[in-house]
Amino acid sequence: MLRQLAYGAALFLVSAAALVVEIVAGRLLAPYVGMSLYTWTAIISVVLAGLTIGHWIGGILAECEGRAAHRRIGAALLAAGAVTALALPVLRLASQPLLGQGWHPITAIIALTALLFLPPSLFAGIISPILTKLAVESDRAHAGRAIGRMYALGAAGSILGTLAAGYLFLSWIGSIGTLMAVAATYGMLGLAFLVRGPSSAVTASLVAGLTISIIAKTGLASPCRVESDYYCLRVEDFSGQAGRESAVLVLDHLGHGINDAANPEVLHSSYLHFTDELAARRFGRESISAFFVGGGAYTLPRAWSRAYAAPHLHVAEIDPMVTEVARRFLWLDPDAKGVVADHRDARVALQSLPRRPQFDVVFGDAFHDIGIPPHLVTAEFHAEIAARLKPAGFYAINVIEARHEPRFLFALLKTLWRDFPTVEVWVDGDEMSQGERVTYLVLASDRPTEASLIQASRFFPRHWLRLKGDQVKEAVARADVPVLTDDFSPVDRLMAHVLLAPEVGER
Repeated sequence: MLRQLAYGAALFLVSAAALVVEIVAGRLLAPYVGMSLYTWTAIISVVLAGLTIGHWIGGILAECEGRAAHRRIGAALLAAGAVTALALPVLRLASQPLLGQGWHPITAIIALTALLFLPPSLFAGIISPILTKLAVESDRAHAGRAIGRMYALGAAGSILGTLAAGYLFLSWIGSIGTLMAVAATYGMLGLAFLVRGPSSAVTASLVAGLTISIIAKTGLASPCRVESDYYCLRVEDFSGQAGRESAVLVLDHLGHGINDAANPEVLHSSYLHFTDELAARRFGRESISAFFVGGGAYTLPRAWSRAYAAPHLHVAEIDPMVTEVARRFLWLDPDAKGVVADHRDARVALQSLPRRPQFDVVFGDAFHDIGIPPHLVTAEFHAEIAARLKPAGFYAINVIEARHEPRFLFALLKTLWRDFPTVEVWVDGDEMSQGERVTYLVLASDRPTEASLIQASRFFPRHWLRLKGDQVKEAVARADVPVLTDDFSPVDRLMAHVLLAPEVGER
């Protein structure tokens, strides 16, 4: 009976470790390739492929008896520990050369993921068939029960590993600490099988995993300044580009706002500058009420807290660590006038407020990679926004899209037309002549903007142009894109041409 429990516990632990690696893979790859649907698809496929190949090989290796089977399990576990630990240096050494080969982005993502995470999954997959055979042989009178028990324990371990990685380990010890703990667990479990057998394996591996995780937490460098439940966060100096003390917040691999140290009203990002200029033209500088869909670096709330005499700035930022980093490293005053940080999903936060006109501006600045989360671009969400805008109020949302055939932009416009009498598309006059990727400023309101050209009134000599409405409507009609709804919001498919393009940087 003790041997049955030991085999089951070992399989549970190995299955949990394999799924921990799968979750950690997303966080490790994010600073290099982002965290899009394509990245997760590659990770899940590669891990499943590794487990599949490993199960096949494990079935062949299971055709042996007792001590030989223990040795094969031990060797596979030691190999799993070694390649898991090697994923960290390989990522740092191989990512840039591999991603710089000029391959199609999906090919590059799959190749990098396979190089790092196929071997750990393969060696982990070898273990299951051998342990299951041993469990059956130790209880031949109840072979069916033994098989069912081992399958159930493997699945339960996978579930626990997924939950533990997502809700505990990444927040507590970070991606590097978690990966090293898995490597140590594999290693000690392997040594125990080789030296003393399964009865001592589980305890030794758990102790080793805990010890190594503590060492890794304190002794290994991470590319992230902070790892939260949502992002790898970094703050990088922007003073050289700006000519004055400033810094940019980087979430995973993309900049999410540039803050000026001395003057919050200096807005280096054009789309924020445009929103500020338009708000000043419509509402003056005395008071403003705004709801922010995403906080990022809190660049615009920080500016409006200084610029307006009576601001009310409700910032829905789902990640409390983003707010903390903005306060610690990006000069956001914890007592900034009128700023309310709401650490909930923006849609949940907005829908919790009374359904009546109360905001001059709703500003959309929430991104997952360079795409907007699908539930924040649907007709149902737009109806909630429209119900809370005051007369002359506007909903502004920046959209990163292609210069030619921006299909997601067209779908967004088609959706906004259902709830807003006026929907405009603005562009930075200088940006329109640069690159294939454009930041479009979409404006939805109950009335049009009087001017078709807006000149910046301060800080930077920028100007923004409104695209001709009739031409925009013709282009949307030709594109034959869907209205985005809660039931059908294929943002990643509509933005595939942009998500897979090589351009990255500050939004």
